[in-house]
Amino acid sequence: MSLLVYQGFGAAINGHELVKDVSFSVDAGEIVALVGASGSGKTMTALTPFGLSPATATGSIKLSGRQLAGLDEGALSALRSQSVGFVFQQPLAALTAHIKVADHLCEAAMQSGAARPDQLALQAMLQEVELDDAAFLQRYPHQLSGGQRQRVMIACALAHAPQLLVADEPTSALDAPLRGAVLALLAKLARARNMGLLLVSHDIAKLRAIADKLVVMDAGRILEQGAAAKILDAPQTAYAQALFNAVPRLSGDTPARMQIDKPINVGGPLLQVDNLSVDFAAPALFAPKTRAVNQVRLVIAKGESVALVGGSGSGKSTIARAISGLGPVTIGQMQFGSAILGKKRKSADRLAIQIVFQDPLASLDPHWQIADIIAEPMIYLRKDMDAAARFERISALLEAVGLDAGFAARRPQQLSGGQAQRVAIARALAVEPQLLVLDEATSALDPIVADQIITLLEELRARNNLSLLFITHDIALAWRLCDRIIVLDNGSVVEDAPADQLVKKPRAAASKMLVTAQFGEFVKT
Repeated sequence: MSLLVYQGFGAAINGHELVKDVSFSVDAGEIVALVGASGSGKTMTALTPFGLSPATATGSIKLSGRQLAGLDEGALSALRSQSVGFVFQQPLAALTAHIKVADHLCEAAMQSGAARPDQLALQAMLQEVELDDAAFLQRYPHQLSGGQRQRVMIACALAHAPQLLVADEPTSALDAPLRGAVLALLAKLARARNMGLLLVSHDIAKLRAIADKLVVMDAGRILEQGAAAKILDAPQTAYAQALFNAVPRLSGDTPARMQIDKPINVGGPLLQVDNLSVDFAAPALFAPKTRAVNQVRLVIAKGESVALVGGSGSGKSTIARAISGLGPVTIGQMQFGSAILGKKRKSADRLAIQIVFQDPLASLDPHWQIADIIAEPMIYLRKDMDAAARFERISALLEAVGLDAGFAARRPQQLSGGQAQRVAIARALAVEPQLLVLDEATSALDPIVADQIITLLEELRARNNLSLLFITHDIALAWRLCDRIIVLDNGSVVEDAPADQLVKKPRAAASKMLVTAQFGEFVKT
């Protein structure tokens, strides 16, 4: 008998059916991956049966023969504490900031009624997720790297020995080496414990190595399902083909760059960063400060697209925020054109550099209409524009990012992830910047939507001779979009080279690790 069985499953919110007629199963020790574009119903399908989404479940969902549809919250809570573990996308949000790792593990283990685990048992839990240092038990979530936090989250999910593990996008916020390591760890644990694993993932390229079965979803329905390798090799539907083709990958000796009619004019230096260092205060009193960025030099020319890549915690976002005037600068100098960028930015400097963040919905005010969100930087930074000029520019910007005029009256919660990111880009472009800083602007998006955003950036760069600083975990996207790639490791620049050269023959150890994690045998070291 299968461990988890969906039969004619549906999910609805306020009578609006978002998932319909879904049927598949997960056996003990089997890994089943749900894949599809944003809004396809993957997460709702994975979480609704266990009471972790706002939707109401319909149809039949059985766990070890027990019907879940119709159970009240008390019964579902008891079921979760006894039989099911969960790993979520953002471990820092899922872990309690003021509670140490040891207490997280104790709470997770005791939810099923077990006794409080002793020190040796806690150490064993960490060792199972490949954290061998007992000192981790006394750390708080903010003292861990992204990969370490996700391993702690997995240890918590397994602490009560569940029959089923549900992992919802557990790697999308991690760099390529960490994504592979965390997925491999989940697979190893599922096999070793004979535990079913229901995995929601955008990381299609890595599913071949771990998934037994693939379930492809679109618009709340299953389009095809079966053996993972078979579907990946020969998808039967046009949608699955488009989804798999959108995954950044090797394509001959050059990336699949868009054919731009208008040549991009790369001119002289636009931004020059010299000896940039950023220190952060240590969490312990009187402890030395932590140097997050160490003597970084970089130059971006007019019209040039430059990628800043590196592992989690390498300092990418810290540099992005320093350049954008949103984060601290301990020492160093930044020059934009002929102007020196000080700690307090002038309006002209803020006009010239705009930033787009990783999570588009989190960066948009949920109470405002899209028109107001796009208008805000113009109101504060473009005093020369009256309301009529702003209205005209809002319409032009929506059109430029591929959205129709009707989106102006919507609010962020009415947008998909890709639509929200297009609005964030429109807002950043509203004051006609010369440099657009994109801080992991595609990592939270599915392959199809990420590909659309990259194509949009290519178009905007060509049309406006815009300079781009593209911060990313994904070296394949950097290769496609950028002229040059800068690799960071532990806060320092370890390699700066033309994109083709760096991908085909990386020199630094950190570069080789990043490229190998994405392209495998392609790397010539």
